[in-house]
Amino acid sequence: MPADEKPTASVWTRPRRPQREHLTREQIVAAAIELLDAEGVEALSMRKLGTRLNAAATSLYRHVANKDELIELVVDDVYGELRAPAAPDRAQWRAAVTRTATDLRAMTLRHPWIAPELGQTGLVHIGPNAMRMASGLLAQFEAAGFPADERDRAVGTLMAYVIGIASSEAAYLSLIARSGRTEKEWVAGLRPAFDDASRQHPRLREGSSARQDMHPRQIRDDDFAYGLDRVLDGLAARLDA
Repeated sequence: MPADEKPTASVWTRPRRPQREHLTREQIVAAAIELLDAEGVEALSMRKLGTRLNAAATSLYRHVANKDELIELVVDDVYGELRAPAAPDRAQWRAAVTRTATDLRAMTLRHPWIAPELGQTGLVHIGPNAMRMASGLLAQFEAAGFPADERDRAVGTLMAYVIGIASSEAAYLSLIARSGRTEKEWVAGLRPAFDDASRQHPRLREGSSARQDMHPRQIRDDDFAYGLDRVLDGLAARLDA
């Protein structure tokens, strides 16, 4: 890096400020996650978070410089919900990657606000929990036999699939939540309109009719597993090549 070029600003690239008061960074992060889960990113502000913590916004700024830094912290804290990566094992790499991918999708659906943060193009999360997860995935692909110049691409391909489909699911579930109905009720209410609109499209009717008695959540789970298997099939084919 040239001497006159500053590093990209991040909460992880500057020293943590000494704690000199009762309010801690951990309390701020926990309260921010509660607020985000309840009301979404649009509702998050330092002033509103301060009110939730019964503290002045200036107290928060002693721990985080701005809202962007706060988002970095809460994203990494949520990454901490993922189970520890399994030990690298050539015979079990696919099962281990599947578990991590499934956990990541579940994490995103528990915290729908996180999907856009994970999906921002070019954004790299360098917090300890995110790095642990990424390193664990790289270790699995290394154990599987992927060459060094393909491991990052393999992890990127996997993450693009998981984050992409989880983002769509999170948006869909948020829409349903705003309706005040359950997912099953919402889908059932849409069914007559879909049947009418698809009369001239038998292929659409055939696929939908075959699964109309399944719970919508089971359909989503099955679709995710199908897509994940196909992604891993494609990656595993590289090992054969």
